[in-house]
Amino acid sequence: MFNQKKLNELSVGDEFASFFIITKCETKTAKNGKPFLNMELRDQSALLPAKVWNKFEDIVDGLKEGTIVKVAGSIEEFNGALQIRVDKIRLAVKDDNVSSDDFLPKSRRPLNEMIDEFNAAIGSISNQYLHTLLKKIFNGDNFNKFCRTPAGKAWHHAYIHGLLEHTLEIVKICDLMSVLHPEIKRDLLITGTLLHDFGKTEELTYENVFDYTDKGKLVGHIVISAIEVEKAAATITDFPTELKNQLLHLILSHQGKLEFASPVEPKTLEAIALYQADELSAKTNAYKSAIEAEKNKGNKWTKFLYLANTSLYIPDDLPEEDQTD
Repeated sequence: MFNQKKLNELSVGDEFASFFIITKCETKTAKNGKPFLNMELRDQSALLPAKVWNKFEDIVDGLKEGTIVKVAGSIEEFNGALQIRVDKIRLAVKDDNVSSDDFLPKSRRPLNEMIDEFNAAIGSISNQYLHTLLKKIFNGDNFNKFCRTPAGKAWHHAYIHGLLEHTLEIVKICDLMSVLHPEIKRDLLITGTLLHDFGKTEELTYENVFDYTDKGKLVGHIVISAIEVEKAAATITDFPTELKNQLLHLILSHQGKLEFASPVEPKTLEAIALYQADELSAKTNAYKSAIEAEKNKGNKWTKFLYLANTSLYIPDDLPEEDQTD
């Protein structure tokens, strides 16, 4: 891995020469009729818009999403937001010894620790049908893809291993709810938690940039997950129909509202617990990331977040409590 200053460590006026991966690139025309490149560039720490005003004609055909480039430029402010002014840009070459993996953000949690935690969750399921179902779905390549997939393109847990991290957070929340409310069928709820976003392994692409696959756009992860559960259950002898229907309901209702793309709304204790746990994990992570992205810029509030429908307060770090007697 090469050494360079991270995007989230740069401030207005800072100059740099760094490698980035392109997440968006389009030619546009300024008000004076002059063409320019409108881009988005990212490293593992952040993504920023970028503008190239001069000397890009010779390489513009090679500047596509997922392409690695070396950029010399500076950080400037436009309409209250940071952006990159590109002075020079070139395509990365083999001798640069960089790969797309160097620019994709990753979970801060150790992967092996999360895998052990996930396997322990499967091992805790005592219902033989649900346990067998989980072992069938999370096997080999399926599990490897699940562990690498981000939970989203940009909003929450949008980094490599993010889906695994998000799922484990929900398991912990649902485990607590099962203790507080013994009426909840824990095996059913935890199985639904482990499977609810499995379809994101086919909905999202994450090799060079995070984006939606054609199948993801046409079908969506909720339906993909339900289809996989239906197929796997059909291979298990005497899998109870009622159990399967309740499990499918957990998956199909986990986004809570029809307008949020859930085919049905939660109608069981387990379904409402999963929906709320999913919301808590996703929004806490998304809000935390938004605050972290702007915490060192001297602002007291983040920019307006359309998915949150608000800007967020950036508090000063609270002093640690005095531990002396």
